[in-house]
Amino acid sequence: MSASAVLVAAAEGGIIGDGRTGANLALGASLLGLVIGWLAMARADGRISTGSARTGGMSAIAVGIVGTVLAVLHLATSSGGPGTGNGLVGAVVAVPLALGGMFLGRLALTRLRRAGRPGKRMAA
Repeated sequence: MSASAVLVAAAEGGIIGDGRTGANLALGASLLGLVIGWLAMARADGRISTGSARTGGMSAIAVGIVGTVLAVLHLATSSGGPGTGNGLVGAVVAVPLALGGMFLGRLALTRLRRAGRPGKRMAA
């Protein structure tokens, strides 16, 4: 089974459950991307001295893309409207959260480049 077929089946609820499960998966990925992006920003600003801001920024972008794709696929394949129990509202909320995670990840990478830091672990 190809990756695109797995994403479509997951968004439709065919593999992981019915209705809201695909939207919850998209929402979880989007929230994870937002948290990773926030941590990458904190690392880029020097507020957190553990880990790599570059890795965090790139991870936030990747997880944000996954959350956006899952949410859009769920929106495209869901039937009914809001309040019908199919997870439409969760998928709608997941899109801006995922985009926010991608934005924070890109902002962290930009701040690293402007500061001239390599993005590696900083000495305490």
